Amino acid sequence: MKKVICLMLAILFLVSGLAFAGQKEKIAIAAKDKVPGASVSGPVGTSRFFLLFDEKGKLIESITNPYKEAENPGPAVADFLASKGVTIIVATGFGDRIVQVMKSKGIRTVVFQGSVEEAAKKVFQPK
Repeated sequence: MKKVICLMLAILFLVSGLAFAGQKEKIAIAAKDKVPGASVSGPVGTSRFFLLFDEKGKLIESITNPYKEAENPGPAVADFLASKGVTIIVATGFGDRIVQVMKSKGIRTVVFQGSVEEAAKKVFQPK
């Protein structure tokens, strides 16, 4: 019985490790325009656009922020980005509350001043 339980736990551990390894990063950069040469913007809730990049630094989508004019856009933007599979958000600044909301969605926040292209290079530098 112990061998069966140990075997099952080993298989579960292996499968969970493979599932985690298969997860890809998706980065959203808050931007003033829909092009990579645009400036990074903030605060993230009222940013006009988000440029989404894959884990290799390739631009995959430019989207308009559907909540930019909402009264309290932060939580809705966090839900929106999470639904897009975003794991990192870059903006010129974040309030403490939105950082906590993003963290609760599994999204890491990165503060950056400059262009979207420069921000993407910084995020994708080898560690």
